[in-house]
Amino acid sequence: MITASQLAGFFAAHAIWCVSDGDTLIPMLAYSTEDGERNMNRLAFDDMGEAVQVGKQRLASNDMNAEDAALLCDARIPIGEQKVDAIIIELRAYFSPGSEMMIAIPYTPAGQKEFRVHRPKLLQWDQCDDFDLDAVMEAFFEGVSGHEKGSAIWNQALDESI
Repeated sequence: MITASQLAGFFAAHAIWCVSDGDTLIPMLAYSTEDGERNMNRLAFDDMGEAVQVGKQRLASNDMNAEDAALLCDARIPIGEQKVDAIIIELRAYFSPGSEMMIAIPYTPAGQKEFRVHRPKLLQWDQCDDFDLDAVMEAFFEGVSGHEKGSAIWNQALDESI
């Protein structure tokens, strides 16, 4: 799950860069191959719900023959009594079938107030008992740091109040 988390962090930073100016995130399926190459497919459909469903199907089937993969999409999640915008990231490390992790990166969109990025929220940690969550999250932030533009925006907009 470490390399999957690094991959997810890198593309989470890319997603934050995409939404930082108020744009809607086109769902992305990011994956790495056996030789370590990173790939990303934008799932551009007229219907965002359909795009996410196709991404979930590809994540489940691994038709791209990946080692690790992450599906990233924009959604709203409840935090306390409010709903906030968030990048939702579903991760898979295919060497460990059944292990599923999902995290959300809440953010305040540009236009409502100043663009802000909030603390990640763990939404799912299924069949991941063999993994150390602290090490996985450390790898996630290493991935974030690896995206030059995205990490700069993330760090500048960081607001850990939520």
